[in-house]
Amino acid sequence: MGDELAQIAEWRTNVFELVADCCDRWGLRIGEPYVPGACGHVVRVELEDGTPAVLKVFWPHREAEQEADALERWDGDGAVRLLDRDDELHALLLERCEPGSFLSDAPDPLGVLIELLPRLWRGGEGFHTLEAETETWTESMRETPDHRFRDVALGCIRDLAPTQGEQVLVNQDLHGENVLAAQREPWLVIDPKPLAGEREFSVSSIVRSPELGHTTSDVLNRLDRLCSELSLDRERAKGWTVAQTVAWSGGSGDYVETHMQTVHWLLEAG
Repeated sequence: MGDELAQIAEWRTNVFELVADCCDRWGLRIGEPYVPGACGHVVRVELEDGTPAVLKVFWPHREAEQEADALERWDGDGAVRLLDRDDELHALLLERCEPGSFLSDAPDPLGVLIELLPRLWRGGEGFHTLEAETETWTESMRETPDHRFRDVALGCIRDLAPTQGEQVLVNQDLHGENVLAAQREPWLVIDPKPLAGEREFSVSSIVRSPELGHTTSDVLNRLDRLCSELSLDRERAKGWTVAQTVAWSGGSGDYVETHMQTVHWLLEAG
């Protein structure tokens, strides 16, 4: 983890040069940046004809490796449209979402996600598989401080990974702040971390999404409603949520305690 953080910090020292190269390549006029993400730099731009857009440059890492591929497969159907890509510079030119407010601020964010998910379940051919991704999770769990949760999560992986249903395009990081208000459609997905996996996995990041409410009843209501309205197997969806949430809690940060609470509530409820 420490080596990776150092690499990201070094990448950030050259990020403005990368942005300048992209602006020259695509003939962009640069505007104000967005709040930077953990591994990316995102800035408002305008195309040569004045069309508003977004330039995203990112430090290359496994989970973002096929982001552009996912956006191409969705082709603007429920997700932000990819206008261009430069794989050498790790840069994406994207449709701009305006007003860009978070889905978590909407009256019924879960209803929006329930409408969006079936549209995003395209064929998973060509994407890294969920089963292969679980091998990386298993390795990362060595850093998980709570061994009880780790052992339960490893059991979920052993049961679920080899017994999946139809493989579709799923998003590891679909939550209330990765869907933005837009004009072309009311809501558009951004920043996907795609895999090929079964549909039940899709709800994991939503169930644990604290910006949609973080109480026992919030978490369980999201699980129950998603599975009921999308005709998903509740036990498999719960197992995937436990597995991925534990796997994504091996580092440091305020979110780790929140994630562990979510896992506790799911296991306690049965």
